[in-house]
Amino acid sequence: MHYLIFFFCFSIFGCKEKTSFESMNYSKLHDEAKNYCETNNFETDYYILIDMSIHSGRNRFFVYNFKIQKNDFEKLITHGSCDVFEENPTLWEKAKFGSKVDSHYSMKGKYSTGKRDYSKWGIHVKYWLNGLEKSNANSIERVTVLHSWEAIAYHEVFPDFAPLSWGCPAFSNEFMTILDVKLQMSTKPVLLWIID
Repeated sequence: MHYLIFFFCFSIFGCKEKTSFESMNYSKLHDEAKNYCETNNFETDYYILIDMSIHSGRNRFFVYNFKIQKNDFEKLITHGSCDVFEENPTLWEKAKFGSKVDSHYSMKGKYSTGKRDYSKWGIHVKYWLNGLEKSNANSIERVTVLHSWEAIAYHEVFPDFAPLSWGCPAFSNEFMTILDVKLQMSTKPVLLWIID
């Protein structure tokens, strides 16, 4: 009887809405990422997955821990403005992808984290992202970096949207202070994978 009441409550009234991440199954991606890291001499404790199919007001930046098979962190992340965000407000809702220089599109695919460097944004720390696939091969030329920005919230803002970027995956200043420590502790490149 209790099970029937619970099922009725959940299905009719929606007692607890699942987040986008909870409704996804990334197990095959995690397996592929782990194999890629082991084969290519990357960091094997964790990798970063960005799922641009998720609403930008929800967490879609995941630091996945291979050892415990869970996320260490889930945070907001920006996507590119494509330089037409004022004319096309739907860009706030869904990322668009392209590799053209100065287009400010997001770029899908696998990246390796590169040199830690000075940023004029956020807490003044950035990590260069080296594109590993055809879809992001010109990431250095496009100055695609991981950085923070004070305009981005630390927690989810749904149904509002995260701000649009010039194509870089950017997150809150508060989170960068945490991730920066983790990235500096890694002696090998960290895999960052953007999917849609």
